[in-house]
This record gives sequence, structure tokens and C-alpha cells, in this order.
Amino acid sequence: MSAQLYELFIAPFSEFVFMQRALWGIIVLSISATPVGVFLTLRRMSLTGDAMAHAILPGAAIGFLISGLSVTAMTIGGIVAGCVVAVLAGMVARHSNAEEDSSLAAFYLLSLAIGVLIISSNGSNVDLLHVLFGSTLALNDDALILLTVIATISISALAILYRPLVMECVDPHFFKTISKLSPVAHYGFLLLVVLNLVAGFHALGTLMAVGLMVLPAAIARFWSNRLGGMLLVAFITAIISGYFGLFLSYHASLATSPAIVLVLGILYIVSLIFGRQGGLLFKNNS
Repeated sequence: MSAQLYELFIAPFSEFVFMQRALWGIIVLSISATPVGVFLTLRRMSLTGDAMAHAILPGAAIGFLISGLSVTAMTIGGIVAGCVVAVLAGMVARHSNAEEDSSLAAFYLLSLAIGVLIISSNGSNVDLLHVLFGSTLALNDDALILLTVIATISISALAILYRPLVMECVDPHFFKTISKLSPVAHYGFLLLVVLNLVAGFHALGTLMAVGLMVLPAAIARFWSNRLGGMLLVAFITAIISGYFGLFLSYHASLATSPAIVLVLGILYIVSLIFGRQGGLLFKNNS
């Protein structure tokens, strides 16, 4: 019995280096992306994360055209494109009658269309699928180093911006009146979103990267009403989902990125029903 359990749950990760690399990539990405996702959720900016995930596509596509599947070129392109879209959307919202969410939606739809056109017209369908859905099982040393560097930068920046970000979550308008750090926290946070989406893009692709950022945070809301508790639950949820997503991918021959997001979706539904903080069963009983 123990041998069968070992073969089922542990052997794929102990015997195959590509599975070890994939699991390490998910762990590192979870360390940096889930705290950002929690703050996105608390600031009611979850759809902003989705918009930014699409916004990085043209830059990554241009990097792909210049250097192929180069981690460095696609990373630089994605960061530049994401930052440009974030700044443009903020400027349009501040200097016109357009709301920031509508301007973000307009720019991200334009970015998505441009990115898909660039790749589809100059590459193959395989290239397009690689960019959109990632290559979790093919993470190389360069990609893992990139994920680790971005996680280090992200956690360090969050430690510095922690209090301003908490104030932004509680009352952003009041925080603007008492501190000059409000725009620093806002745009610094958007930069962290872009960095983590670019990191997630290499592992999960643009269409799935936001899932590992937002869904664990959404799940955590059903289990804790404290920020520390939410951060912990989100991280644990991301790790569990990453492991079982890889597990399903290996044993059932499923695409890895969708399998991970599918596990997250199942955990979200379970939390929606049984969660102690606003779950349907506890809400109906109260």
C-alpha cells in the first residue's frame, strides 16, 4: 500500500527533474504572487490583474520575435508593455472623463489583439500556445532564476510598502489627504503586479498567470478576516493547487496550467460553500 502511494504521489517528483523544476517554480511564484493577489482583492482590483496579464502580451511577443523563446527578451518586453499600459490607463483616467477600469479594459483588449496578431503572423500555432498557456513542465535554469529574483524583489518591496498598502485598502481617499506616499504605493503596487504577472507568464502563460494570483486570495477571503491569515491561507492554497495540478498533469496527461487553475477553481467552490467567513452554509445559518 505504501509503495503504491509512493508511486502515485511522490515518485513523479522524486524521479523526474522536470517535475521538480515545475514544483519549485510554482512554490517561488506562490511566495511572491499570492501576497500581491491578496492586496489586489482587498483593493477590489482583481479585474485589474486580469487586464494587466493581457497587457504584457505585446511586449512579450516583440521579445519573442527578436530573440525567440528567450527568457530575458520576453521578460523585458513584458515589463515594458505592462508598465506602459498601467501608466497610460492611469493618465487617461486622471485627465479625462474615463474611469480607470474602463480605460484599463480598452488598453488591455488592444494589447491582447496586438500581441496575438504579432505572434500568429510571425510564428506558429505552437508558439502562440506557448505564450498564452506557458510551459510549466519545461522551466529551465534561466526561468527559475528569473522567478526567484522577482520573488525576492517582490517580497522586499511589499515589506517596504506594507503599511501604505494597508492604508490604501482601508481608506484610499483619506490616505491621499494625509500622506504623499499614496501615489508611490499605488504605482509601486502596479509595478509589482506587472513583475509577478511576467513571472507567472513564463510558468503558466498570460491567460493563466492571473489565476495563481487572484484565486488563492479569493479563497482566503472565505477562511480568514485578518490580513495575516489571508496571506497564509492564500500561500498554502497556491502550493496545494500547484502540486495537485502537476499531479493531474502527469497522471491524466492534462495541460499543466489549466490543471492548476482547475484545482484552484474547485477549492474556490468548496470555500464558497463551506468557508467560515461568508461561505453559503455559514451565511445561511447566521
